[in-house]
Amino acid sequence: MLRFFQALMPREEKFFALFDSHAATLVRGAEALRDLLEGGGAVPDACRRILAYENEADAIAREVLLGVRRSFITPFDRGDIKDLIGLLDDSIDQMQKTAKAITLFEVTHFEPHMREMADIILRCAELTVEAVHLLGSMRENVTRINAITEQIVQLEEQVDDLNDAGIKALFLKHRGGNAMEFIIGNEIYDHLEKVVDRFEDVANRISGIVIEQV
Repeated sequence: MLRFFQALMPREEKFFALFDSHAATLVRGAEALRDLLEGGGAVPDACRRILAYENEADAIAREVLLGVRRSFITPFDRGDIKDLIGLLDDSIDQMQKTAKAITLFEVTHFEPHMREMADIILRCAELTVEAVHLLGSMRENVTRINAITEQIVQLEEQVDDLNDAGIKALFLKHRGGNAMEFIIGNEIYDHLEKVVDRFEDVANRISGIVIEQV
């Protein structure tokens, strides 16, 4: 009965536009992160781009939270809105933390497994954009949304495997040499894995919203 009355009531459609805008910053951030992991002279500019996108995302997140406080009617539960925008923001925050660590340690060369993880991060961002956009018409797109969230979970599992393989390769490379290089590389792997973990958190929250609303 509650869903019936919700369907009759007008909704604040601005939230969906803000979700779309925020998700778009994730793609741009992921593209910059992939460029960063190509190494060399691209690193400083890519780090600056990630920071700029993170600041842009923060501004959108604040607008969403302000809208939650000011809106009489929201498209779905206020708690879900706050959770979703918070998790989206965590994703690009983690990209920024990755770039910050790379800047701090002055790294300009990256391992092949790291670049593979960056490709998966970009794919997760692209899938997240699609899933977020479909929330505006989730009842008509349940099957596709569920397929997207499941794919993100599978990509997270792939990244876990890449992370393990990358750390093992790093250990073999440096076990007779510079231990600091191993420590720094391990730190970067950890940050990259956490980026994908945050995307998985978003996927799980979207799945929960769909279950509650459909």
